[in-house]
Parts: sequence; structure tokens; C-alpha cells
Amino acid sequence: MSALIRPVGAALALLLCGVSGEARAQVTTNVPAPVAGARPLAVERIKVHSPAIEGNLEGETPDRDVIVMLPPSYAKSPRRRYPVVYALHGYSIGAEQWSKEIHVPQTIEGAFARGAAEMIVVFPDSKTIHNGSMYSSSATTGDFEAFVARDLVAYVDAHYRTIAARESRGLVGHSMGGYGASRIGMKHADVFGALYMMSPCCMSPRDPAQFDAKAGAALEAVPSLEAATKLGWGQRAQLATAAAWSPNPKNPPLFVDLPTKAGVVQPEVLAKWAANAPLAFVDQYIGALRRYRAIAIDVGDKDGLRFDAQKLHEVLDRYGIANGFEIYAGDHTSAVAARFQEQVMPFFSRNLAFTARR
Repeated sequence: MSALIRPVGAALALLLCGVSGEARAQVTTNVPAPVAGARPLAVERIKVHSPAIEGNLEGETPDRDVIVMLPPSYAKSPRRRYPVVYALHGYSIGAEQWSKEIHVPQTIEGAFARGAAEMIVVFPDSKTIHNGSMYSSSATTGDFEAFVARDLVAYVDAHYRTIAARESRGLVGHSMGGYGASRIGMKHADVFGALYMMSPCCMSPRDPAQFDAKAGAALEAVPSLEAATKLGWGQRAQLATAAAWSPNPKNPPLFVDLPTKAGVVQPEVLAKWAANAPLAFVDQYIGALRRYRAIAIDVGDKDGLRFDAQKLHEVLDRYGIANGFEIYAGDHTSAVAARFQEQVMPFFSRNLAFTARR
């Protein structure tokens, strides 16, 4: 059984990793067959206010959409507390669309029916006017890194029966969300206890030769944020990256510095982008990464991101940090639903703490 869906961050991955062209075609995601005896989850759609996103220059709302999936036993076991997995979506979509693309709640229900221990799964929405926050901290977009690692976690712990300890929190993401899981995971090992990166994008710094002066001139001429929403997919991805990694409060109307200006590549801007590439900053966070009980990385064998994913795996190996790494049969999106059911949920079942510390 399969369904046609839009790509989850594939074009951004190509754009930021230096592969020419844009992935505009629909892709096929394979849907696992329903598991016999699977019990239904309770799905809640809520708003979470994030002080970290207040006052941003793009006007992104600090009241973020969040989907919370509660395990089958939640309502009937009022004294029971649960670990929480935070799941980050890719570029160009929000939490609602990703939930459809990985076919939850069906795949979570299937994982529980096949033996994964029950947990709460939370899907925050980090889509912005340029289609993606990069889960970064920026005066232009707001601090989406702190939204996930601080505001969202605090809200969920306050409103649901969680085990409010890092050992009982997991973080997973796909594509831009995989980037977010790597970035937030490295910087906030005091918050999360297990980490899973699915086809993470944007791992490496950009090569200056990848920038096209003509395309850059078109972005320099954008007169307003509203006009930016009418640009092509790849142009919006460039703006999303600039808004996240090279913000400039003194440069309206977009409040960004672009990687080219008047046809000339701007080294100082590229330096800022490079500083946000996990393969450039991972060595600074080795001590934090050692705190994780488990780390996993996976990527399809037909996904151009497999090379950088392997480089991250090799860095962790070089430092003696235990990590799982798998290149599986598939492209950037084809297997994500099956992987979520058969790999991601069991991974957290094995590696999160299901009882509170005394």
C-alpha cells in the first residue's frame, strides 16, 4: 500500500548540499500494513505559547501548533507517567503534513502493538513564512531552538503525565528535522537522553562556488515579506537559511544578509552559515554527546544526504561515541513511515527510562 505525497525537505537538502536542481516532483512513501490488534491513540491538537519566539522580526506567531499523541493506556491509567519523544518535521511542511507523511497515529499504534513500550509522542510545528525555521536561534525568525528544547518541553511536562527527566526524553527528526535533532541534541544534552537523526540535511558548510549571482540578484530585489511568499521553492529555501543563520535587524524588509550582494559572494555571510553546519561544530560538543544513552543515524541508499550522514557517524566513531548507523534501501522519503514504526519507536522503547528516578 502506498500514497502519493509532497517531498519532505528533499529540495532543501539538494539545495543546501550543493546538488543542482530542485526536487519538485511528488514522491511515494510506503505505508506499513496495519498491525492486527493495535489499539488506538488519543490525538490532541493544541497551541503552545513560546516566549522564545516572541518579538521576532518576521512576525512569526509565538503560539505554535503542536500535535500530541497519547498512548492507548493513558486515559485508563491516571497514575502512570510516560517518557516523551519529540519529533521534528522537515522543510516546507509543518507538523500536520509530516504526521500524514509518516502515517501516524497508525505507525505509532503499530509499533506499540509489536512490542514497543508506550510513550507520548509530540509533533511541534516550526514552519515559518519562508517554509522552515531550521530549528535555529535568530532575531529574524525567533528562537526555535529554545522553543523545542525549553518552552515546549516545559509545557508538555506541566500539562501531561510525563517522566520529567532527560533520561526519559527522546528527540528525532527527518531532513531539516534531522538537522534540528543534531543541532538541538548537541546543544541540549541536559534536556534529552536519546537521539535519532533521520536523513539529516545541511550537515556541511556550503562551497562558495555553489552560489549563482543571477539568483542572488533576484532575492536582493524582493520588496517585502509578502512578495517573498510568491517566490520559487528554491529561492524561499535560500531565504529560510538566511533568516535562520544570517539575520540582520538593520536590513529591512527581510531582515537578512544574503550570501551574494551585487553578484559578489559575501564571505562573512558564508562564514555564518558554515558556523551552523553540524559537521563544523560537532567537535565542540563531544562531551555533551557522550551523555546520550543512545544515538542513531539512518539514511536511504538513494539519498544524496547519505555521504554527510556517514561523515557524522565517522566523527562519532572517531571519538569513541557509540552510535547506530544504517543505510537502508530507499530515497529521501520513501521509507520514512516504515522506519518510524519499525526503527524509531523501538529505538526509544529500548533507550529511554520508563521509571522515574528515586
